[in-house]
Amino acid sequence: MRYGLQARVLTILALVLGTALVVLAALWWQYEDSQEELAGIGREAVHELAMEGLRRRGAALSSQLAEAIANPLYYFDLDTIGELSRSVLRQPDVAYVIVFDAEGRVVHDGSSDIPGYGQPMDDPFAAGAIAAQSLRVQWSAETMDVTQPIFIGDERIGGVRLGFSLAVVGEQQSRADALLRQGLGAIAQRNLYWLAALLAALTALGVAVLVLVSRGLVRPIRQLAEAARAVEIGRYERVQLDTRRGDELGDLIRAFKRMSESVDRHDRDIRRMAYGDSLTGLPNRLAFRELLDQRLLTLQASGGELALLFLDVDDFKRVNDTLGHDAGDEVLAQFATRIRQCVERIGGDGAEVARFGGDEFVALILGQDMRATASRLADAIILELQQPIEVLGREVFLGASVGITLFPHDAAGAGLLLKNGDIAMYQAKVAGKNCYRFYSKAMNQAVERRVQMEQDLRGAWERGELSLHYQPVFRLADGALVGAEALLRWQHPLHGVIPPAVFIDVAEQSGLIEALGRHVLARACEDAQRWQVEQGEAPFVSVNISARQLRGGDLPEVVAATLKDSGLAPERLHIELTETAVLGDEVQASALLSRLRALGVKIWLDDFGTGFSGLSHLRRVPVDGVKIDRSFVADVLRDPDDLALTSAIIAMAHSLGITVVAEGVENEGQYAVLRERNCDLAQGFWLGRPMAMQELMRRLAG
Repeated sequence: MRYGLQARVLTILALVLGTALVVLAALWWQYEDSQEELAGIGREAVHELAMEGLRRRGAALSSQLAEAIANPLYYFDLDTIGELSRSVLRQPDVAYVIVFDAEGRVVHDGSSDIPGYGQPMDDPFAAGAIAAQSLRVQWSAETMDVTQPIFIGDERIGGVRLGFSLAVVGEQQSRADALLRQGLGAIAQRNLYWLAALLAALTALGVAVLVLVSRGLVRPIRQLAEAARAVEIGRYERVQLDTRRGDELGDLIRAFKRMSESVDRHDRDIRRMAYGDSLTGLPNRLAFRELLDQRLLTLQASGGELALLFLDVDDFKRVNDTLGHDAGDEVLAQFATRIRQCVERIGGDGAEVARFGGDEFVALILGQDMRATASRLADAIILELQQPIEVLGREVFLGASVGITLFPHDAAGAGLLLKNGDIAMYQAKVAGKNCYRFYSKAMNQAVERRVQMEQDLRGAWERGELSLHYQPVFRLADGALVGAEALLRWQHPLHGVIPPAVFIDVAEQSGLIEALGRHVLARACEDAQRWQVEQGEAPFVSVNISARQLRGGDLPEVVAATLKDSGLAPERLHIELTETAVLGDEVQASALLSRLRALGVKIWLDDFGTGFSGLSHLRRVPVDGVKIDRSFVADVLRDPDDLALTSAIIAMAHSLGITVVAEGVENEGQYAVLRERNCDLAQGFWLGRPMAMQELMRRLAG
């Protein structure tokens, strides 16, 4: 009996099935072992989640108690302090409540007799609690201690400590572990049934294949299958087929070979177009992504390191807007050459650079000590791109912001690495541009918080979370209240008061500032229309306008419509614009401001003195007033330079017929100096803090 093809296939099938049994047994053993690891990971995750939840609860509860207890502690109202402390002490898991003064002595502990009253705190957490200037969380094996200092203004008058028992955390962890083990056991039983069914199916399939196999089909079909796999992965040189057969299967083989050769030609043409950037000659985003995937697979096996550098040209839009897109293309081509030369010089073997699109480039370098190498490369690229570029007979000065992410420290996959690099590059932009930043997890958290804040900010006006406060503006000559600046405030339902410096930036970046600006302008004009004084002119209202609103081009129309709807006299509306927003594009800004002034409204430059342009630009920009930045006013009594600069601004503005407003007047000495220097108007906490509409109307009526 000849040991034929079917017998060989049967032997191979038996070996395959035996090997499959061994592999499945090994996999099952590994599966059992991984269940134990998963249970351990689950316990740790539950513990971390429980502890984090308890920490957040402690932070929220201590913040609420500290806010409620601030005034009673300041006035030493022990009854109120006791009531508030006992209400918190009744909360689940709260082991103790301690209210202490600025020297660390016990003021109240929630009990009726306060046995430790007036005694200094001497427990293990006492030193950290007394020194805390902000929320402080301390731990022991049984207790979590949360300290929240209490301030009145800038004065720290004491603090409050909450102790939480960690026994419940242990109970939660035990229950979760039991449930996890029960679920894993059920899954394991189901998987065992599936493995048995899989073995049965494999055996049946093997028998069916054995019946259908014939000596004349196995080899050529296998050759065709191998050739098809080679074509699929683009390895056309591996297609080796015997075309000498004269039957129908030979016709199929020859047709397949002709098809593979045709596909090879077309694939080369398509790859040349799809994987290259026609402007710079660099690989494009698609080609770089495939290269990155290949490099990561290699590094995961060898344990090497990799660095990605994301690069974005700073202020590139200015080139397109001023010189045209052809000039912009020339700049990008020259930048690509400079970047490639830096990467080739510093990046070493295996370094690659690609254009990701627009004015974004990305570089990949391999080796050891990637942080140091990436830093040198980023410094070299930034320095090189700072050099002027000659385009259309003009020298163009630009820069670059670079974000750096490292494998395997920051991420193990290509998608996360690309995301992290983009986040780091954005942080370099935020840091002032023309610099580089390494990715950190804190950056990712900051981006997530920013995205969440943007989502919360959408619709906040309609939900009534946003409101206007008004800071009064006084005339220095006679101390009269002549107007007020409208300031936007956000009372978040979960996070409380969010500082304008935080959410205004989010609104600017997301484009929400345009809609919010319209709401603020309309509400401020409506409120100002209700302001009345017994004598003199009706007070004005000043409204801040963002650079994005100014660039929109329709600001004069929006202001005119708002004045018409509210009935407010145009001269009572003052539009405030930052110096950099106005002087960044003098031609367009001057035209818009002229149209605004034609309506009768006043134009003020806010934060004057912090820009880069200088006083001479005031002659070319149509403005009615300037607001001296608070950073100069703060030091007029101590710094002769600030006093001299402030005096020069006042004198120069008056010579041009421009009103001068001083911001940030915090004491009587500053007020007196400004009045002596003939400053026209002033505002600041010493004169009046931002207040609600009703309080301002009472001030005006008084």
